[in-house]
Amino acid sequence: MSGKQAVIAVVVVTMSILGASAAAQDEKNELTGIIGRTFISDQGIPGAAYFNPFVRSGKGLSFEVNYARRLFGTPVYAVSGEVPAVFNLDEDLNSGANVVPIDYKQIFVTPSVRLNLFPATAVSPWVSFGGGFGRFSENKTLIYGGTNPASSSTTGVIQGGLGLDVRVWHRFSIRGQVRDFWSGTPDLPLAATGKSRQHNFFVGGGVIWHF
Repeated sequence: MSGKQAVIAVVVVTMSILGASAAAQDEKNELTGIIGRTFISDQGIPGAAYFNPFVRSGKGLSFEVNYARRLFGTPVYAVSGEVPAVFNLDEDLNSGANVVPIDYKQIFVTPSVRLNLFPATAVSPWVSFGGGFGRFSENKTLIYGGTNPASSSTTGVIQGGLGLDVRVWHRFSIRGQVRDFWSGTPDLPLAATGKSRQHNFFVGGGVIWHF
């Protein structure tokens, strides 16, 4: 490659980066839809004298709607405020005795701050941290029949997440992510685990609209 060709190549690359950066600056808002699964570890029931003395959770199909707005940034990094709202509407439960409800619903809403690296490029990794609240709504029926004596409850939640955004077409990107919603536990008076907090790992992917 001649010196002239090298200069032209550098100019083209520089203009491309600046153009992408300018476009990214114009697109300060994001609306994201994510689908995935929520993973919750099994919890033992101290003192239980029956087979399978655990509260076992399924892998509930979950959805996230997320609005974000860029606060400031450079071609190297960008800081955004975001509000991830996650809905797990069918978290199945199981145990060795009739001590847990059939299932329950989870909703987490956690205003957060997100840091993206290289926001003006096609591939941008990020981390997120924030906090908010969660809501557990339990089925009124126990797994083997009968009335569930528990009630719905609200809890404080801390959110931490990481992911990768990949620009695929104009104002659209795809996102893969893992978020941990560290929350209180659902009300299980017949299956006291001794735990006051639990990790809810939401793993999913979806589409971002930049505008």
